Amino acid sequence: MSTRVPVYDTGMLIGLADRKSKAVRLHDAIKDAPHRAVVPGPVLAQVWRPTPATVHGLAVALRDCTVPGARSSASALRPTDAGQPVCLACATPPDLTDWQRIGGALGLAALPGKKRPDAVDGLVALTAVRHGSAVVFTSDPDDLAAYLEAMNAQEVHLVAV
Repeated sequence: MSTRVPVYDTGMLIGLADRKSKAVRLHDAIKDAPHRAVVPGPVLAQVWRPTPATVHGLAVALRDCTVPGARSSASALRPTDAGQPVCLACATPPDLTDWQRIGGALGLAALPGKKRPDAVDGLVALTAVRHGSAVVFTSDPDDLAAYLEAMNAQEVHLVAV
């Protein structure tokens, strides 16, 4: 059985930046997993603010995460005795078909209430789907569930933060 790949959405990063106990506890429980928690770049951009509390809170958490495509980010997979493995899903940026899939999901998703389509949430969903077996840590489980359903996602689980 393979380990699920953790994927963080904006709500999880906000929880880590604010040092919310549930977010910190969840992060601590998975920070030694073979695959680091995945933080899509736009998720980080939504949360990052140049305030000392935010910078410190996120800097500590990001040591145990990977931001795909960011040159200064830690490798997605932790080194092993056999060398440094590579996660192909993290190493390969989204292509045109992936962006179209996100757009399609934004149009098809049955979002709750008066929610509006959110491309960053769509990217979080696609990131989880591309990893095959993932768990998304989110403050918007209903929104993410709608995008995952629109993408016909299999083996992606949600954990509310």
